[in-house]
Amino acid sequence: MSETLDSAVQTYIEQHRASFLEELSQWLRIPSVSAQPEHAGDVRRSADWLAGALKETGFPVVEVWDTPGAPAVFAEWPAQESDAPVVLVYGHHDVQPAAREDGWDTDPFEPVVKDGRLYARGAADDKGQVYFHTLGVRAHLAATGRTSPAVHLKLLVEGEEESGSPHFRALVEERADRLAADAVIVSDTGMWSEDTPTVCTGMRGLTEFEVRLHGPDQDIHSGSFGGAVPNPATAVARLVAALHDADGRVAIPGFYDGIVELTDRERALFAELPFDEERWLRTARSHAASGEAGHTTLERIWARPTAEVNGIGGGYQGAGGKTIVPSSAMVKLSFRLVAGQDTARIEQLVRDWVAERIPAGIRHEIESGGATRPCLTPLDHPALQSLTRAMGRAFRQPIRYTREGGSGPAADLQEVLGAPVLFLGISVPSDGWHAPNEKVELDLLVKGVETTAYLWSDLAESLRDAR
Repeated sequence: MSETLDSAVQTYIEQHRASFLEELSQWLRIPSVSAQPEHAGDVRRSADWLAGALKETGFPVVEVWDTPGAPAVFAEWPAQESDAPVVLVYGHHDVQPAAREDGWDTDPFEPVVKDGRLYARGAADDKGQVYFHTLGVRAHLAATGRTSPAVHLKLLVEGEEESGSPHFRALVEERADRLAADAVIVSDTGMWSEDTPTVCTGMRGLTEFEVRLHGPDQDIHSGSFGGAVPNPATAVARLVAALHDADGRVAIPGFYDGIVELTDRERALFAELPFDEERWLRTARSHAASGEAGHTTLERIWARPTAEVNGIGGGYQGAGGKTIVPSSAMVKLSFRLVAGQDTARIEQLVRDWVAERIPAGIRHEIESGGATRPCLTPLDHPALQSLTRAMGRAFRQPIRYTREGGSGPAADLQEVLGAPVLFLGISVPSDGWHAPNEKVELDLLVKGVETTAYLWSDLAESLRDAR
């Protein structure tokens, strides 16, 4: 039965592949650059285009939700069964700025297919990965004979992700009743490589600070006053030097309290990935790996919290010397967080730690730049297992697991809605997100379509069983 269903899915997708790509290309031609005010109308046009496409797909409820910034698109397709699990798919329709003079071989908003790849801004990040859900749900219906999905399916496609999602959490809180779900699928991510399909199981959180130190009311002569009054540049250097211990661990007391540690199985699964550290270092333009002792590079960037100095300054910066005690200094800090760390608690720990290390005679200010929460779905969660099975059917090979070292709005969905977050993405590192000549591999895009076609029935069953 499974083989018959798979064949029906594949046949339907192949029959509709050309029209799917033409529709996607229409959407990609809209320069929905949320960061540039002159494209505000295009972002609106992108939302309207998607709303129309979702109606054509068959979603009976499609709405454009306004925010103080760019609009989001919401769609809903209830299942026939009243007890069907509810699944929310998240993505975004805005894109990064792009211009031919940035290094593109072709117009970034005129899609080009070449050598099995679709080139355009947004092809992978994120319009291609949003749009594969439209053909996927149609293939699911065609193969199963259903008139509605096996799950109560919802979509939320925001328009400000590339601008930091400034209004996203407020939107989710305001519309929490409409967005309520048993599981969330995030299709704004990628895989390890074309040959190693993977599922991401979590993202780190982020909190940022700027610390400003003030000493003398103006720069003063270091010969007359140096060594006799506190120097804010020296104080900021000492602050930075105290941030880590000799083993590369963050030295702020309580920083690691409550974190979800890697299991032995997770460490073993990370170790199975074909990671080439020398190649990774070349990509990083770095000459050595470094970090917390006792952990591999992948563990450090995916599953361990970190503290980074993003910028530091104070005093004279020009050519030659200037013998002064500067009046001020500053440092910008960011902290990547993992599951078990609360952003508000970390902020207070940082504030307290800084205050305790400011010498007498130095005034300080510390400003928070906002926070993003971490999210993590355990490997044995039934919804994650459904996604793994569906992806395995589409790719016809075992699926491995990764995490994401960066941060994003997925944690807001998890926290506000109280639902596990699953990451379904088919993009690969060579797709060049945010870079010139962004592209998506067409065969992988079709694998994304196929995965969603299998996913909804499997997810409906596993989430019912988990109740």
